[in-house]
Amino acid sequence: MEATVRLDTAYNAGQIDPRIFSGFLEHIGRSIYGGVYDPGNDLSDEDGMRLDVIEAMRGLNMPYVRYPGGNFVSNYDWRDGVGSERKPFPDFAWRATEPNTFGTDEFMKWCRKVGTEPMMAVNLGTLGPTEAAGLVEYCNLDTETHYAQQRRKNASQSPYDVKLWCLGNEMDGPWQAGHISAEQYALKARNAARLMRGMDPSIELVAAGSSGRHMPTYLEWDRTVLETCWDDIDFISAHRYSNNKENDTPGFLAEGVVIDNILNDYAGLLAYVKGLKKSSHDVYVSFDEWNVWYRERDGKNRDGGWQVGPVQVEEVYNLEDALVCAQYLNAFIRRADIVKMTCLAQIVNVIAAVLTGPDGTLKQSIYYPSALYAVAAKGLSLTPVVSAPLYDASDRERVPYVDASASYDEETGELAVFLVNRSVDEQVRVRIELDDRDVIRSGKVQTVTGDDPKLSNTWSNPNAVAPQDGHSSVDGRALVVELPALGMAVATGVETEPRT
Repeated sequence: MEATVRLDTAYNAGQIDPRIFSGFLEHIGRSIYGGVYDPGNDLSDEDGMRLDVIEAMRGLNMPYVRYPGGNFVSNYDWRDGVGSERKPFPDFAWRATEPNTFGTDEFMKWCRKVGTEPMMAVNLGTLGPTEAAGLVEYCNLDTETHYAQQRRKNASQSPYDVKLWCLGNEMDGPWQAGHISAEQYALKARNAARLMRGMDPSIELVAAGSSGRHMPTYLEWDRTVLETCWDDIDFISAHRYSNNKENDTPGFLAEGVVIDNILNDYAGLLAYVKGLKKSSHDVYVSFDEWNVWYRERDGKNRDGGWQVGPVQVEEVYNLEDALVCAQYLNAFIRRADIVKMTCLAQIVNVIAAVLTGPDGTLKQSIYYPSALYAVAAKGLSLTPVVSAPLYDASDRERVPYVDASASYDEETGELAVFLVNRSVDEQVRVRIELDDRDVIRSGKVQTVTGDDPKLSNTWSNPNAVAPQDGHSSVDGRALVVELPALGMAVATGVETEPRT
Protein backbone atom coordinates (compact mmCIF):
# COMPACT_ATOMS: atom_id res chain seq x y z
CA MET A 1 0.00 0.00 0.00
CA GLU A 2 1.17 3.53 -0.75
CA ALA A 3 0.17 6.94 0.64
CA THR A 4 1.25 10.56 0.32
CA VAL A 5 1.36 13.30 2.93
CA ARG A 6 1.61 16.82 1.47
CA LEU A 7 2.95 19.64 3.64
CA ASP A 8 3.81 23.32 3.27
CA THR A 9 5.36 25.36 6.05
CA ALA A 10 3.12 28.31 5.13
CA TYR A 11 0.03 26.21 5.89
CA ASN A 12 0.07 25.57 9.61
CA ALA A 13 -2.08 25.68 12.73
CA GLY A 14 0.42 27.76 14.67
CA GLN A 15 2.88 26.87 17.39
CA ILE A 16 2.54 23.54 19.18
CA ASP A 17 2.11 24.17 22.89
CA PRO A 18 4.33 21.67 24.76
CA ARG A 19 1.66 21.50 27.48
CA ILE A 20 -0.31 19.09 25.26
CA PHE A 21 2.01 16.35 26.57
CA SER A 22 0.96 16.69 30.21
CA GLY A 23 -0.41 14.05 32.58
CA PHE A 24 -3.00 13.47 35.29
CA LEU A 25 -2.59 12.09 38.82
CA GLU A 26 -5.71 11.48 40.91
CA HIS A 27 -6.30 10.09 44.37
CA ILE A 28 -7.84 6.80 43.26
CA GLY A 29 -6.76 3.18 43.74
CA ARG A 30 -2.99 2.76 43.83
CA SER A 31 -2.12 5.91 41.92
CA ILE A 32 -0.84 7.66 45.05
CA TYR A 33 -0.53 5.05 47.79
CA GLY A 34 1.56 2.20 46.42
CA GLY A 35 2.18 4.24 43.27
CA VAL A 36 4.03 7.54 43.43
CA TYR A 37 4.11 7.42 47.23
CA ASP A 38 5.27 4.24 48.95
CA PRO A 39 7.06 4.91 52.27
CA GLY A 40 9.03 1.95 53.56
CA ASN A 41 9.67 0.49 50.12
CA ASP A 42 13.36 0.05 49.32
CA LEU A 43 12.77 1.87 46.03
CA SER A 44 11.47 4.99 47.79
CA ASP A 45 13.52 7.99 48.88
CA GLU A 46 13.55 9.72 52.26
CA ASP A 47 10.25 11.43 51.40
CA GLY A 48 8.50 8.18 50.55
CA MET A 49 8.55 8.90 46.80
CA ARG A 50 9.16 5.93 44.51
CA LEU A 51 12.41 6.67 42.65
CA ASP A 52 11.63 4.20 39.85
CA VAL A 53 8.30 5.94 39.25
CA ILE A 54 10.03 9.33 39.16
CA GLU A 55 12.46 8.00 36.56
CA ALA A 56 9.63 6.61 34.43
CA MET A 57 7.76 9.92 34.65
CA ARG A 58 10.83 11.82 33.50
CA GLY A 59 10.77 9.71 30.35
CA LEU A 60 7.32 11.11 29.51
CA ASN A 61 8.63 14.71 29.53
CA MET A 62 5.36 16.00 30.99
CA PRO A 63 5.33 19.81 31.29
CA TYR A 64 2.40 19.71 33.75
CA VAL A 65 0.57 17.17 35.91
CA ARG A 66 -3.05 17.75 36.88
CA TYR A 67 -3.92 16.99 40.53
CA PRO A 68 -5.71 15.86 42.78
CA GLY A 69 -8.69 14.89 40.58
CA GLY A 70 -10.88 14.02 38.82
CA ASN A 71 -14.01 12.91 40.61
CA PHE A 72 -11.99 12.83 43.82
CA VAL A 73 -11.57 16.61 43.98
CA SER A 74 -15.29 17.36 44.18
CA ASN A 75 -15.48 16.10 47.78
CA TYR A 76 -11.91 16.95 48.83
CA ASP A 77 -10.94 19.60 51.34
CA TRP A 78 -7.32 20.49 50.63
CA ARG A 79 -6.92 21.77 54.19
CA ASP A 80 -7.21 18.20 55.51
CA GLY A 81 -4.09 17.23 53.54
CA VAL A 82 -1.63 19.83 54.84
CA GLY A 83 0.05 20.37 58.18
CA SER A 84 0.89 17.97 60.97
CA GLU A 85 -2.65 16.97 61.89
CA ARG A 86 -3.98 15.16 58.85
CA LYS A 87 -7.62 14.12 58.79
CA PRO A 88 -8.55 10.87 57.01
CA PHE A 89 -11.91 10.93 55.25
CA PRO A 90 -14.18 8.60 53.24
CA ASP A 91 -13.89 9.41 49.53
CA PHE A 92 -17.34 9.65 47.95
CA ALA A 93 -16.16 9.15 44.37
CA TRP A 94 -14.30 5.84 44.70
CA ARG A 95 -15.51 4.56 48.11
CA ALA A 96 -12.00 4.43 49.52
CA THR A 97 -10.40 5.81 52.67
CA GLU A 98 -8.16 8.78 52.02
CA PRO A 99 -5.52 9.03 54.79
CA ASN A 100 -4.32 12.45 53.57
CA THR A 101 -0.69 11.53 54.21
CA PHE A 102 -0.01 12.73 50.66
CA GLY A 103 -1.38 16.20 49.96
CA THR A 104 -0.57 19.51 48.35
CA ASP A 105 2.91 19.92 49.82
CA GLU A 106 3.93 16.35 48.97
CA PHE A 107 2.64 16.79 45.42
CA MET A 108 4.65 19.97 44.96
CA LYS A 109 7.76 18.18 46.18
CA TRP A 110 7.06 15.25 43.82
CA CYS A 111 6.66 17.64 40.87
CA ARG A 112 10.08 19.15 41.57
CA LYS A 113 11.65 15.70 41.68
CA VAL A 114 10.03 14.71 38.38
CA GLY A 115 10.77 18.03 36.68
CA THR A 116 7.17 18.97 35.95
CA GLU A 117 4.80 21.77 36.93
CA PRO A 118 1.59 21.43 38.98
CA MET A 119 -1.87 21.94 37.47
CA MET A 120 -4.17 22.18 40.48
CA ALA A 121 -7.89 21.48 40.53
CA VAL A 122 -10.16 23.10 43.13
CA ASN A 123 -13.30 21.66 44.68
CA LEU A 124 -16.38 23.41 43.28
CA GLY A 125 -18.60 20.48 44.23
CA THR A 126 -18.94 20.44 48.01
CA LEU A 127 -16.80 23.55 48.56
CA GLY A 128 -16.74 26.86 46.75
CA PRO A 129 -14.94 30.06 45.72
CA THR A 130 -13.68 30.97 49.20
CA GLU A 131 -11.88 27.67 49.72
CA ALA A 132 -10.52 27.81 46.16
CA ALA A 133 -9.06 31.26 46.76
CA GLY A 134 -7.59 29.97 50.02
CA LEU A 135 -5.67 27.30 48.13
CA VAL A 136 -4.29 29.93 45.73
CA GLU A 137 -3.18 31.92 48.75
CA TYR A 138 -1.55 28.84 50.26
CA CYS A 139 0.30 28.00 47.04
CA ASN A 140 1.15 31.36 45.55
CA LEU A 141 1.21 34.23 48.02
CA ASP A 142 4.28 35.54 49.83
CA THR A 143 2.31 37.48 52.43
CA GLU A 144 1.78 37.47 56.18
CA THR A 145 -1.77 36.19 55.72
CA HIS A 146 -3.14 33.00 57.28
CA TYR A 147 -2.72 30.36 54.56
CA ALA A 148 0.58 31.75 53.27
CA GLN A 149 1.94 31.54 56.80
CA GLN A 150 0.61 28.01 57.09
CA ARG A 151 2.56 27.01 53.98
CA ARG A 152 5.76 28.42 55.48
CA LYS A 153 5.13 26.55 58.70
CA ASN A 154 4.23 23.29 56.96
CA ALA A 155 6.63 22.95 54.06
CA SER A 156 7.98 25.85 52.04
CA GLN A 157 9.17 29.38 52.72
CA SER A 158 8.85 30.18 49.02
CA PRO A 159 5.51 30.18 47.18
CA TYR A 160 4.85 27.30 44.81
CA ASP A 161 3.80 29.72 42.03
CA VAL A 162 1.15 27.41 40.53
CA LYS A 163 0.09 28.88 37.17
CA LEU A 164 -2.64 26.49 35.95
CA TRP A 165 -5.91 25.91 37.84
CA CYS A 166 -9.02 23.85 37.07
CA LEU A 167 -12.36 25.20 38.27
CA GLY A 168 -13.79 21.89 39.44
CA ASN A 169 -14.20 18.67 37.48
CA GLU A 170 -16.99 17.23 35.29
CA MET A 171 -19.66 19.22 37.07
CA ASP A 172 -22.12 18.27 34.30
CA GLY A 173 -22.07 14.66 35.56
CA PRO A 174 -24.78 13.37 37.95
CA TRP A 175 -22.09 11.12 39.46
CA GLN A 176 -20.14 14.16 40.62
CA ALA A 177 -20.31 15.28 44.26
CA GLY A 178 -22.10 18.63 44.22
CA HIS A 179 -23.44 18.22 40.67
CA ILE A 180 -25.39 21.31 39.61
CA SER A 181 -26.89 22.77 36.45
CA ALA A 182 -24.80 24.55 33.83
CA GLU A 183 -26.21 27.91 34.87
CA GLN A 184 -25.39 27.31 38.54
CA TYR A 185 -21.92 26.00 37.78
CA ALA A 186 -21.13 28.91 35.47
CA LEU A 187 -21.92 31.46 38.19
CA LYS A 188 -19.95 29.47 40.79
CA ALA A 189 -16.98 29.13 38.45
CA ARG A 190 -17.04 32.82 37.55
CA ASN A 191 -17.10 33.82 41.21
CA ALA A 192 -14.26 31.41 41.98
CA ALA A 193 -12.24 32.71 39.03
CA ARG A 194 -12.54 36.29 40.21
CA LEU A 195 -11.59 35.48 43.80
CA MET A 196 -8.66 33.31 42.68
CA ARG A 197 -7.40 35.95 40.27
CA GLY A 198 -7.74 38.45 43.10
CA MET A 199 -5.12 36.39 44.91
CA ASP A 200 -2.87 36.04 41.86
CA PRO A 201 -3.71 37.82 38.57
CA SER A 202 -1.08 35.80 36.67
CA ILE A 203 -2.85 32.42 36.89
CA GLU A 204 -4.60 30.65 34.01
CA LEU A 205 -8.01 29.07 34.60
CA VAL A 206 -9.80 26.06 33.10
CA ALA A 207 -13.59 25.89 33.30
CA ALA A 208 -15.21 22.45 33.44
CA GLY A 209 -16.69 21.58 30.06
CA SER A 210 -18.66 18.52 29.02
CA SER A 211 -17.38 15.27 30.51
CA GLY A 212 -17.88 13.53 27.18
CA ARG A 213 -19.62 13.57 23.82
CA HIS A 214 -22.06 10.97 25.14
CA MET A 215 -23.61 13.46 27.56
CA PRO A 216 -27.11 14.75 26.67
CA THR A 217 -25.93 18.28 27.50
CA TYR A 218 -22.79 18.04 25.32
CA LEU A 219 -21.83 21.48 23.92
CA GLU A 220 -24.97 23.09 25.38
CA TRP A 221 -23.33 22.89 28.81
CA ASP A 222 -20.12 24.31 27.31
CA ARG A 223 -21.98 27.12 25.57
CA THR A 224 -23.66 28.18 28.81
CA VAL A 225 -20.38 28.13 30.72
CA LEU A 226 -18.48 29.98 28.01
CA GLU A 227 -21.08 32.71 27.64
CA THR A 228 -21.03 33.36 31.41
CA CYS A 229 -17.31 32.94 32.08
CA TRP A 230 -15.65 33.98 28.80
CA ASP A 231 -13.72 36.97 30.12
CA ASP A 232 -12.66 35.18 33.31
CA ILE A 233 -11.21 31.93 31.94
CA ASP A 234 -8.51 30.80 29.54
CA PHE A 235 -9.63 27.23 28.78
CA ILE A 236 -12.68 25.03 28.56
CA SER A 237 -12.03 21.38 29.40
CA ALA A 238 -12.88 18.38 27.20
CA HIS A 239 -12.75 14.71 28.20
CA ARG A 240 -12.91 11.43 26.28
CA TYR A 241 -12.16 7.80 27.03
CA SER A 242 -12.10 5.55 23.98
CA ASN A 243 -13.17 1.92 23.99
CA ASN A 244 -13.22 -1.26 21.95
CA LYS A 245 -16.18 -2.95 23.62
CA GLU A 246 -17.17 -4.54 20.30
CA ASN A 247 -13.71 -6.10 19.88
CA ASP A 248 -13.57 -4.57 16.41
CA THR A 249 -9.96 -3.60 15.76
CA PRO A 250 -10.50 -1.82 12.39
CA GLY A 251 -13.38 0.18 13.90
CA PHE A 252 -11.39 1.00 17.02
CA LEU A 253 -8.43 2.15 14.94
CA ALA A 254 -10.73 4.67 13.25
CA GLU A 255 -11.17 6.43 16.62
CA GLY A 256 -9.11 9.39 15.40
CA VAL A 257 -12.04 10.42 13.20
CA VAL A 258 -14.19 10.95 16.30
CA ILE A 259 -11.44 12.88 18.09
CA ASP A 260 -11.18 15.19 15.08
CA ASN A 261 -14.94 15.70 15.15
CA ILE A 262 -14.86 16.66 18.82
CA LEU A 263 -12.13 19.22 18.23
CA ASN A 264 -14.08 20.61 15.27
CA ASP A 265 -17.12 20.91 17.55
CA TYR A 266 -15.14 22.96 20.05
CA ALA A 267 -13.52 25.11 17.37
CA GLY A 268 -16.95 26.07 16.10
CA LEU A 269 -18.32 26.72 19.58
CA LEU A 270 -15.36 28.86 20.63
CA ALA A 271 -15.63 30.92 17.45
CA TYR A 272 -19.38 31.34 17.98
CA VAL A 273 -19.11 32.58 21.58
CA LYS A 274 -16.19 34.87 20.77
CA GLY A 275 -18.22 36.41 17.95
CA LEU A 276 -21.36 36.61 20.07
CA LYS A 277 -19.48 38.52 22.75
CA LYS A 278 -17.55 40.64 20.22
CA SER A 279 -14.47 39.76 22.23
CA SER A 280 -10.76 40.08 21.54
CA HIS A 281 -10.08 37.51 24.27
CA ASP A 282 -9.40 33.88 23.29
CA VAL A 283 -10.40 30.74 25.15
CA TYR A 284 -8.71 27.46 24.23
CA VAL A 285 -9.33 23.76 24.77
CA SER A 286 -7.78 21.90 27.69
CA PHE A 287 -8.33 18.23 26.81
CA ASP A 288 -7.32 17.31 30.33
CA GLU A 289 -8.61 13.74 30.42
CA TRP A 290 -8.00 11.42 27.49
CA ASN A 291 -7.12 7.75 27.17
CA VAL A 292 -8.49 4.30 26.41
CA TRP A 293 -10.66 2.93 29.21
CA TYR A 294 -13.30 0.21 29.07
CA ARG A 295 -12.14 -3.10 30.55
CA GLU A 296 -12.00 -2.02 34.18
CA ARG A 297 -15.08 0.21 34.50
CA ASP A 298 -17.63 -1.99 36.29
CA GLY A 299 -18.89 -1.70 39.86
CA LYS A 300 -15.98 -3.40 41.59
CA ASN A 301 -13.63 -0.83 40.11
CA ARG A 302 -15.71 2.02 41.52
CA ASP A 303 -16.00 0.55 45.01
CA GLY A 304 -12.77 0.50 46.98
CA GLY A 305 -14.37 -1.09 50.03
CA TRP A 306 -13.19 1.90 52.11
CA GLN A 307 -9.61 0.65 51.93
CA VAL A 308 -6.50 2.81 51.61
CA GLY A 309 -4.99 2.43 48.13
CA PRO A 310 -7.21 -0.44 46.90
CA VAL A 311 -6.63 -2.05 43.52
CA GLN A 312 -9.00 -0.14 41.23
CA VAL A 313 -9.20 0.61 37.52
CA GLU A 314 -5.89 -1.02 36.62
CA GLU A 315 -6.37 -1.37 32.87
CA VAL A 316 -3.91 -3.57 30.97
CA TYR A 317 -3.06 -1.89 27.67
CA ASN A 318 -2.16 -3.45 24.33
CA LEU A 319 -0.85 -2.45 20.92
CA GLU A 320 -4.15 -1.25 19.47
CA ASP A 321 -4.65 0.97 22.54
CA ALA A 322 -1.25 2.57 21.91
CA LEU A 323 -2.18 3.27 18.28
CA VAL A 324 -5.38 5.00 19.39
CA CYS A 325 -3.39 7.08 21.89
CA ALA A 326 -1.08 8.12 19.05
CA GLN A 327 -4.14 9.29 17.12
CA TYR A 328 -5.19 11.49 20.04
CA LEU A 329 -1.77 13.12 19.91
CA ASN A 330 -1.94 13.53 16.13
CA ALA A 331 -5.30 15.26 16.48
CA PHE A 332 -4.00 17.58 19.20
CA ILE A 333 -1.00 18.54 17.09
CA ARG A 334 -3.14 19.18 14.02
CA ARG A 335 -5.42 21.48 16.04
CA ALA A 336 -2.64 23.47 17.67
CA ASP A 337 -4.75 26.54 16.94
CA ILE A 338 -7.25 25.64 19.69
CA VAL A 339 -5.65 22.85 21.77
CA LYS A 340 -3.08 24.25 24.18
CA MET A 341 -3.28 21.79 27.07
CA THR A 342 -4.00 18.06 27.36
CA CYS A 343 -3.48 15.43 30.07
CA LEU A 344 -3.01 11.70 29.57
CA ALA A 345 -5.34 10.20 32.18
CA GLN A 346 -3.73 8.70 34.07
CA ILE A 347 -0.04 8.06 34.62
CA VAL A 348 0.53 5.57 37.49
CA ASN A 349 -1.39 2.29 38.12
CA VAL A 350 -4.89 3.66 37.44
CA ILE A 351 -5.66 3.54 33.67
CA ALA A 352 -2.00 4.29 33.52
CA ALA A 353 1.08 4.40 31.36
CA VAL A 354 3.14 2.93 34.23
CA LEU A 355 2.35 0.08 36.63
CA THR A 356 4.17 -0.52 39.88
CA GLY A 357 5.05 -3.71 41.70
CA PRO A 358 6.92 -4.03 44.98
CA ASP A 359 10.20 -4.44 43.10
CA GLY A 360 9.87 -2.17 40.07
CA THR A 361 7.80 -0.57 37.34
CA LEU A 362 6.32 -1.75 34.05
CA LYS A 363 5.86 0.63 31.12
CA GLN A 364 2.63 -0.18 29.33
CA SER A 365 2.13 0.13 25.56
CA ILE A 366 0.48 3.55 25.88
CA TYR A 367 3.62 4.96 27.49
CA TYR A 368 5.47 5.11 24.21
CA PRO A 369 3.37 7.41 21.99
CA SER A 370 3.57 10.18 24.61
CA ALA A 371 7.26 9.55 25.30
CA LEU A 372 8.16 9.70 21.60
CA TYR A 373 5.92 12.62 20.61
CA ALA A 374 6.77 14.86 23.58
CA VAL A 375 10.44 14.98 22.58
CA ALA A 376 9.92 15.34 18.85
CA ALA A 377 6.97 17.73 18.34
CA LYS A 378 8.41 21.24 18.33
CA GLY A 379 7.59 24.45 16.52
CA LEU A 380 4.83 24.85 13.95
CA SER A 381 2.04 22.35 13.46
CA LEU A 382 1.95 21.77 9.71
CA THR A 383 -1.43 21.01 8.16
CA PRO A 384 -1.17 17.62 6.43
CA VAL A 385 -3.06 16.66 3.28
CA VAL A 386 -3.20 12.87 3.31
CA SER A 387 -3.84 10.81 0.19
CA ALA A 388 -4.26 7.18 1.24
CA PRO A 389 -6.53 4.23 0.54
CA LEU A 390 -9.80 4.35 2.49
CA TYR A 391 -11.82 1.77 4.39
CA ASP A 392 -15.19 1.50 6.12
CA ALA A 393 -15.33 0.29 9.71
CA SER A 394 -18.36 0.01 11.93
CA ASP A 395 -20.26 3.32 11.58
CA ARG A 396 -17.17 5.18 10.40
CA GLU A 397 -16.97 5.45 6.63
CA ARG A 398 -14.18 6.38 4.25
CA VAL A 399 -11.46 6.35 6.88
CA PRO A 400 -7.89 6.84 5.57
CA TYR A 401 -5.56 4.01 6.49
CA VAL A 402 -2.92 6.61 7.41
CA ASP A 403 -3.32 9.16 10.20
CA ALA A 404 -0.66 11.88 10.22
CA SER A 405 0.60 15.03 11.87
CA ALA A 406 3.82 16.98 11.46
CA SER A 407 5.87 19.67 13.17
CA TYR A 408 8.44 22.07 11.75
CA ASP A 409 11.18 23.79 13.73
CA GLU A 410 11.72 27.20 12.13
CA GLU A 411 15.07 27.68 13.85
CA THR A 412 16.70 24.46 12.64
CA GLY A 413 14.67 23.74 9.50
CA GLU A 414 14.01 20.23 10.83
CA LEU A 415 10.80 18.35 10.26
CA ALA A 416 9.17 15.70 12.45
CA VAL A 417 6.41 13.46 11.13
CA PHE A 418 4.01 11.32 13.15
CA LEU A 419 2.20 8.45 11.41
CA VAL A 420 -0.27 5.72 12.36
CA ASN A 421 -1.17 2.79 10.11
CA ARG A 422 -4.75 1.65 10.74
CA SER A 423 -4.35 -1.44 8.58
CA VAL A 424 -4.09 -4.67 10.56
CA ASP A 425 -2.24 -6.59 7.87
CA GLU A 426 -0.61 -4.33 5.28
CA GLN A 427 2.35 -1.97 5.62
CA VAL A 428 2.28 1.43 3.91
CA ARG A 429 5.01 3.19 2.02
CA VAL A 430 4.36 6.83 2.97
CA ARG A 431 5.83 9.60 0.84
CA ILE A 432 6.07 12.96 2.65
CA GLU A 433 6.37 15.91 0.29
CA LEU A 434 6.88 19.58 1.16
CA ASP A 435 5.72 22.13 -1.41
CA ASP A 436 8.20 24.78 -0.31
CA ARG A 437 11.22 22.82 0.95
CA ASP A 438 13.40 19.87 -0.05
CA VAL A 439 14.25 17.01 2.25
CA ILE A 440 18.03 16.55 2.30
CA ARG A 441 18.44 14.03 5.14
CA SER A 442 15.98 11.43 6.39
CA GLY A 443 16.92 11.55 10.08
CA LYS A 444 15.77 8.78 12.39
CA VAL A 445 12.58 6.72 12.52
CA GLN A 446 11.22 4.85 15.52
CA THR A 447 8.25 2.53 15.22
CA VAL A 448 5.90 0.79 17.65
CA THR A 449 4.30 -2.28 16.10
CA GLY A 450 3.55 -5.99 16.44
CA ASP A 451 1.75 -8.83 14.73
CA ASP A 452 -1.18 -8.94 17.19
CA PRO A 453 -3.38 -5.97 18.16
CA LYS A 454 -3.84 -7.52 21.62
CA LEU A 455 -0.09 -7.71 22.32
CA SER A 456 0.72 -6.29 25.77
CA ASN A 457 3.78 -5.70 27.90
CA THR A 458 3.99 -8.02 30.89
CA TRP A 459 6.30 -8.36 33.86
CA SER A 460 7.87 -11.40 32.18
CA ASN A 461 8.03 -9.71 28.75
CA PRO A 462 8.21 -5.94 29.43
CA ASN A 463 9.30 -4.94 25.90
CA ALA A 464 6.74 -6.79 23.80
CA VAL A 465 5.40 -3.39 22.68
CA ALA A 466 8.25 -0.90 22.64
CA PRO A 467 10.02 1.44 20.20
CA GLN A 468 12.33 -0.06 17.63
CA ASP A 469 14.31 1.41 14.76
CA GLY A 470 12.35 1.93 11.56
CA HIS A 471 13.25 2.65 7.96
CA SER A 472 13.17 5.87 5.97
CA SER A 473 14.96 7.36 2.98
CA VAL A 474 15.18 10.43 0.80
CA ASP A 475 13.58 10.02 -2.63
CA GLY A 476 14.24 13.08 -4.75
CA ARG A 477 12.92 15.95 -2.70
CA ALA A 478 10.69 13.83 -0.46
CA LEU A 479 10.95 11.70 2.65
CA VAL A 480 9.76 8.10 2.42
CA VAL A 481 8.80 6.21 5.58
CA GLU A 482 8.07 2.50 5.71
CA LEU A 483 5.06 2.36 8.03
CA PRO A 484 4.43 -1.15 9.40
CA ALA A 485 0.99 -2.71 9.64
CA LEU A 486 -0.58 -2.24 13.06
CA GLY A 487 2.06 0.35 13.70
CA MET A 488 3.04 3.93 14.32
CA ALA A 489 6.17 5.74 13.25
CA VAL A 490 7.88 8.90 14.46
CA ALA A 491 10.39 10.42 12.04
CA THR A 492 12.68 12.98 13.66
CA GLY A 493 15.68 15.05 12.67
CA VAL A 494 14.46 15.28 9.07
CA GLU A 495 16.63 17.99 7.57
CA THR A 496 15.17 20.32 4.95
CA GLU A 497 16.26 23.35 2.95
CA PRO A 498 14.33 26.01 1.03
CA ARG A 499 13.31 24.97 -2.47
CA THR A 500 15.08 26.97 -5.16
